[in-house]
Amino acid sequence: MKSLSIAETISLPRWRRPFALLALMTFVMQLAYATWMALLNNFVHDRAGFDGSDIGWLQSIREVPGFFAVGVIVVLWVMREQVLAIVSLIVLGGAVAVTAWFPTFGGLLITTFISSLGFHYYETAKQSLELQWLPKDRAPVMLGWLLAIGSAGSLLAYGSIMLAWKVLGWDYNALYMIGGCLTLIIAVFCYFAYPPFHGPAVQHRHMVLRKRYWLYYALQFMAGARRQIFLVFAAFMMVERFGFEVHEVTALFLVNYIANMIFGPIMGNLVLKIGERNALAVEYVGLVLIFAAYGGIYIFGWGIFLAASLYVLDHLFFALSIGLKTYFQKIADPADIAPSAAVAFTINHIGAVVLPALLGYLWLVSPASVFAAAAFMAFLSLVLALCIPRNPREGHETIFTRAAPQHHAV
Repeated sequence: MKSLSIAETISLPRWRRPFALLALMTFVMQLAYATWMALLNNFVHDRAGFDGSDIGWLQSIREVPGFFAVGVIVVLWVMREQVLAIVSLIVLGGAVAVTAWFPTFGGLLITTFISSLGFHYYETAKQSLELQWLPKDRAPVMLGWLLAIGSAGSLLAYGSIMLAWKVLGWDYNALYMIGGCLTLIIAVFCYFAYPPFHGPAVQHRHMVLRKRYWLYYALQFMAGARRQIFLVFAAFMMVERFGFEVHEVTALFLVNYIANMIFGPIMGNLVLKIGERNALAVEYVGLVLIFAAYGGIYIFGWGIFLAASLYVLDHLFFALSIGLKTYFQKIADPADIAPSAAVAFTINHIGAVVLPALLGYLWLVSPASVFAAAAFMAFLSLVLALCIPRNPREGHETIFTRAAPQHHAV
């Protein structure tokens, strides 16, 4: 099938254009991930007898493929990014489908690693495609809509799981199998229904690591470390401390993604209006307060309503991380986007690989200290975000560089 440039796709029906493909892939990826995530904490607790240390190790293994996301550069020697994204979805869906067949520590490590390989390689390719295919002047708004569409996929998964578990009495195996197989079917459709697209710039096929991108790298590192603490321990807290059952965890996620569907486009417009620096600063201030309050649940014995509210608020603030993507889109050489997405994902996962296992042991002693560490990381992220200039672009990547009319690679 002939490859089309982004400019040529205007002649296609709307459902076959690049944004539609991004939307469909985002929807199905979130459907698969939400199926895995909604059941995970209860599955490992009920069937595999996990404690805080075990869940920490599982999540560390889950992040290993993210740490090696730089390997995407090698894969792109033989495969287009668009094809890589679809193949990664197929890998993710297959692994999710068989998760319940291996209810042991070793079995879950293997299925988690495979599903994570699909997830992280998809996310790396998708982030690159977003920044290549979406126009800079509309990117924040369009990314906000993609966030809402992904939330709709999660909403479908969580709503179906809550209904099937509580009303129909389906078990873990049926739910994992259906979520995984739906992902496989839609991914295959994406492969055959859409022509190959290419952006305006030919992408480098070698590793790109530039000194002028240092602030972006630092923000990615902190985002990965901080976010991983939330993903691993906030939901586990709801099960371990408050005794949430599957349908209750799912109901919490349901509220969470309804909020994201409503506020995702709003957050995209906010980033467009106030700029990346201010948007990220708002996010990090909010996260400092949220993680401090999580710690307060253990120190002061605050109740379940506050814990659930904090969980939803955290996801709303996370929507502002759109600003980190559009910040890089503005400062990057267009040919750097694909290899830089792979490098950034690896940097993002340096802390994510190490922290869950280490903090899993700290969790056994002091859960409040785990959230205190996350609050401190959010504060460091705030300091870094304030180094972003009000109008970032090539040659003016940080407040320490003077605005320049052209790009100077280092």
